Amino acid sequence: MQLRYNYRAYPDAAQRRALARAFGCARVVWNDCLRDRQDAHAAGLPYVTSAELSRLRITQAKRCEERAWLAEVSAVVLQQSLRDLDAAYKNFFDSVKGKRQGRKVGPPRYKSKKDTRQSIRLNTSAFCLKANGTVYVAKVGSLKVTWSRRLPAAPTSLTVTRDSCGRYFLSFVVDTEPDVLPALQADAGLDLGLSAFAVLSDGSKIDSPRFLRRAEKKLRRLQRELSRKARGSKNRDKARIKVARQHAKVADRRRDWHHKASTQIIRDNQAVYVEDLAVSGLGRTRLAKSVHDAGWSAFVRMLQYKAAKHGRTFAKVDRAFPSTQLCSACGFRDGPKPLHVREWACGACGRVHDRDHNAARNVLFEGRRIVAAGRAETPNACGAPVSRAPVPAQRGEAGSPRKGHTTPAGIPGL
Repeated sequence: MQLRYNYRAYPDAAQRRALARAFGCARVVWNDCLRDRQDAHAAGLPYVTSAELSRLRITQAKRCEERAWLAEVSAVVLQQSLRDLDAAYKNFFDSVKGKRQGRKVGPPRYKSKKDTRQSIRLNTSAFCLKANGTVYVAKVGSLKVTWSRRLPAAPTSLTVTRDSCGRYFLSFVVDTEPDVLPALQADAGLDLGLSAFAVLSDGSKIDSPRFLRRAEKKLRRLQRELSRKARGSKNRDKARIKVARQHAKVADRRRDWHHKASTQIIRDNQAVYVEDLAVSGLGRTRLAKSVHDAGWSAFVRMLQYKAAKHGRTFAKVDRAFPSTQLCSACGFRDGPKPLHVREWACGACGRVHDRDHNAARNVLFEGRRIVAAGRAETPNACGAPVSRAPVPAQRGEAGSPRKGHTTPAGIPGL
């Protein structure tokens, strides 16, 4: 399976300028190739192949005066930008044809130099790990990196990213063998919510940290200061960076908390079942801020890849499953209930249920039924592996090391 590891990088002034050139050149190649394919489609011409685009927009473009600066960056960066465009088109075509599961994917779009996130991708021919603790990137130099842990294997690709607040990160993708944990008898159903982040089928609750709500006061003050600055001024850029840094702190705290909570759940249970929530729909309601603050989708993705990594069972229960309407004791369906009803008594057996605990138990029973039937999901749920299986590298960083295992310092692979 593939895992992704993020490390903070600290380039100097010259390296930041070199990375800015690389970001710009990769963006220009993407936009030029995308424009050629869109023009060919509008004119009714055949699909422009990657070989033709590579010859026109990379090889010949370097010889032109208006694109001569493309030669200042590594050719791997330019070729990888074209490969990423091909992957974006393939995902779009597969989504249109129904070959790709999940949400529909739109066609590729143009990139802007004003985007808050800039990145380049490199293969093993354009970077290497050096013995002095730095990472050499072609035509950029040796970047200083803070190694928080060792890489479990030699990296297969590197993504250099600059976020909205000016931080640089190196993201390595490595192929590793699953770290299977000892088998357990316990399993758990999770009911995700807002008053409590998650309620487990055994009755335990995980309180919601509400990182965004706790930072709202400072964010309001920084947003007011930003709104008073003149557009295009240096003071406005400084105020914008302050706002971006505060949002980055909130996102980092939420991600760290998600990793710790998901790792603990995976270690304590052999099987984990979660309800497939319509997060995108809930994000358009009056509860949007609280829904985005909870970060359910990121948390579920962490559970999914950690279950595959550690040999656990994971399954999603369809969002149409009436987990809050069924009595977990007798199975009687008591009808829908408004959100303010937190406890209710079954009309058939008379048992009094806590709304969230009852839903978690129903999710557990439905998840067991799905696994027993040999399916990964109920009919309308999104794809989720039932047992350990290869999964692509997640976008976020891999989880923290296991308790009791120290993380050796040093350079991975050395």
